Amino acid sequence: MSFSLPAPRALLFDLDGTLADTAPDLAAAVNKMRFDRGLEPSPFDRLRPLASAGARGLIGAAFGIGPGDSQYEDMRQEFLDNYAAAIADHTTLFDGITSLLDAIDSLGLTWGIVTNKPALYTDALVPQIGLAHAACVISGDTTPHAKPHPEPLFEAARRLKLVPTACWYVGDDLRDIDAGKAAGMPTIAAGWGYCGHTEPSDWLADLIASHPLDLLPLLPRP
Repeated sequence: MSFSLPAPRALLFDLDGTLADTAPDLAAAVNKMRFDRGLEPSPFDRLRPLASAGARGLIGAAFGIGPGDSQYEDMRQEFLDNYAAAIADHTTLFDGITSLLDAIDSLGLTWGIVTNKPALYTDALVPQIGLAHAACVISGDTTPHAKPHPEPLFEAARRLKLVPTACWYVGDDLRDIDAGKAAGMPTIAAGWGYCGHTEPSDWLADLIASHPLDLLPLLPRP
C-alpha cells in the first residue's frame, strides 16, 4: 500500500463503523420496535450497512419511513430510548483497533474521535468500550454543524492544538471523507466498516484501508 501524504501528528477517527462495531446494538434497538409492534425482525445483514446513518437510516430500513413522515419523530425517540437502555450490550471494538491505538500512543502520536453520534450517547458509550483515553471526543452536537461539514474536525484540531493538515481522518462513510477533505486533512476510508450502500473506491479518499492494522506501516517512527 503506497502513501505519500505528510506524516500525521494525530489521527482522528469516526466512532460507529470505524473504531467500534456498534451495529448489533443499533439493530437491536430498531428490531425491538418491530417486536413491540408484533413484526418480524429486520435481517441484520440489511441493517448493518446503515448503522453509521443512525436513527434515520435504521428506521428507514426497518419501517420505510423517514424524517418527512408524521410518525418519524416519535419513532426516532423510541429508537433512541431503546438504544440508550442497551448501548453497549454487544458493541465491541473492531479487530485490530486496540493494537492500532496502542501503537499510536507508543509512537508519541495523538488520537481522537469525531462522530455524528449525539454527545448523550457518545459519552455513555466511549468509556464502556475502552476508549476513554481519547485525546478529544467531538460529537454530532459539539459544534453547530455535523459532518460532512468540516467544523467538527476543525474543533478537534483546535482542542489538540494542531493545524488540520497535521491530522489524518479515518472514517467508514462518504460524509467522513467529505468532511476530512473540506477540513484539509488527509483522509482514509475504513474499508472494514459499514460503508453504507456506496463503494469506498468512489469516495476519493486519499487511501482505502481494508483492516485497521494496515495503518501501522504508515505511521511515522521517531
